[in-house]
Amino acid sequence: MSRRLVHIGSAVVDYVYRIDALPAPGTEKTASSFARVAGGGFNMMVAASRTGMTVVFGGQLGSGPNGDFLRSAFAAEGIETLTPPSPHMDSGNCVAMISSDAERTFVSWPGAESILTLDMMAPVSVAPGDWAFTSGYTLSYPGSRDALTDWIEALPAQTPFVFDPTPVISDIPRPILSRVLSRTTWLSCNATEAAEIAGPGDVESLAARLLADYCPRAAGVVIRSAAKGCHVRLANGTAQTIAGFKVTAVDTNGAGDSHIGAFVSALARGVPPFQAARYANAAAAISVTRHGGSSAPTDEEIQTFLSQAAATGAPGQNQKAHQTA
Repeated sequence: MSRRLVHIGSAVVDYVYRIDALPAPGTEKTASSFARVAGGGFNMMVAASRTGMTVVFGGQLGSGPNGDFLRSAFAAEGIETLTPPSPHMDSGNCVAMISSDAERTFVSWPGAESILTLDMMAPVSVAPGDWAFTSGYTLSYPGSRDALTDWIEALPAQTPFVFDPTPVISDIPRPILSRVLSRTTWLSCNATEAAEIAGPGDVESLAARLLADYCPRAAGVVIRSAAKGCHVRLANGTAQTIAGFKVTAVDTNGAGDSHIGAFVSALARGVPPFQAARYANAAAAISVTRHGGSSAPTDEEIQTFLSQAAATGAPGQNQKAHQTA
């Protein structure tokens, strides 16, 4: 059986500016550096690929300089694109401003990735052993959300489907969101996104409500809390809050993508969920010590990091576990 990730998401070109702080309205800043890099869903695909999964892309890339740039980036990471380029438009882009505290601010312009139909997705097939993934960005686009939701609902029952709602969750129509959550096997989100779905509460209560009321077919829910780690709750009621690792962050762009990609890759090779979450915490911790959104580490780098953490008793070893009826 394959360990392949079929990614139906949105890849864009990121224009990354590093600045000391965001400029005040009506003022200007000079960036200390600039880079043009592949971004969006590319970051999660890279994380899964570098940790051992075969990754294929079933979304849309454009016909133009941005699309060409993305295809080259995909090829460099060994990621196959299953669909032909859009004949109508180029891929979109995102301006990312990274401030000195490692936080980021985005402004995006949608392109070919925002238009997706079932006819376009005809070349995308799912085989036994495959995992499927999408993000809230693709579901937020009026030109792709309906077809993608239909495709997700038509997935074979045995195919695990992973969903990351992303910060644009409020732009996804509630009926679409409900349909996708109903088919979700693993939901990975941050606490703000979890509260957008299930209402206010701490991560323990949010995770419980997400499973009970919104994700009836899910095996589990992961609520990420950046440097603090993540909370994982399984369908059987078992839950753990798994501590993060203390590192010096230089760029948090792509940390969530690194976490999700590493988590899915670990699950796909049979790692138990709580161990997979700790592995993902390590991947995210390493990624924030590097510049760039596609800064996910390899499996070897993660295993070395975890071995060093175990040897020193570093944070990330401590876990809070409990089970509810």
